[in-house]
Amino acid sequence: MSTIGIIGLVFVGGGLGSLSRFGVGQLSLQFYEGKFPLGTLLANVLACLILGITVYLLRDKAGNDWVKYLVLIGFCGGFSTFSTFSAETLKLFQDGLFGIGVLNILISLALGIGVLWVLAR
Repeated sequence: MSTIGIIGLVFVGGGLGSLSRFGVGQLSLQFYEGKFPLGTLLANVLACLILGITVYLLRDKAGNDWVKYLVLIGFCGGFSTFSTFSAETLKLFQDGLFGIGVLNILISLALGIGVLWVLAR
């Protein structure tokens, strides 16, 4: 696969992932307005779920490099957001909401890693 083809796949996947991330965030605000950053948690866990399912389905299959670039790197990279997770957690700590901040860290890590553990092993 050419470099320009790889760049194109990552670009398209990343754009679709970012739009999906925005949509999940907006949708979560329709149902929940509390202090816990639910939209970010949902986006990150769903990205791990998509990544895990894709890795599971493609293991032992050759010739699917385009899926790696489009879905794993592009879409999941655009859909998940470590920087927003970090900023929201820091804001919780700055606002004195230490319990919610720690809960955010623990739930995010447990669900994200747990989903991948179950699907990709």
